[in-house]
Amino acid sequence: MKISIDISMYPLQEAYSQPILDFIERIEKIPNIHIQRNSLSTQIFGDYRPVMDALDSEIQHVLAQIPETVFVIKLIGIDRNKANIHAC
Repeated sequence: MKISIDISMYPLQEAYSQPILDFIERIEKIPNIHIQRNSLSTQIFGDYRPVMDALDSEIQHVLAQIPETVFVIKLIGIDRNKANIHAC
């Protein structure tokens, strides 16, 4: 099953930018997961289990280092990646 995720990360500290960039860069290194960045959130696309396993691992990594981090996650069970949507 394909999945699309919209995720936002809010480290509750003054130096918040670098932890967000580090999180995204680690996710981008995972094979078969596609990422689209924008200024408000990040979209992640791929097969359900690899995406969820990656998020589980990376969120745990962040929370171990910066416990005062908020994640907002929205999921849908289809591939909403514009690169994979074909016109009919």
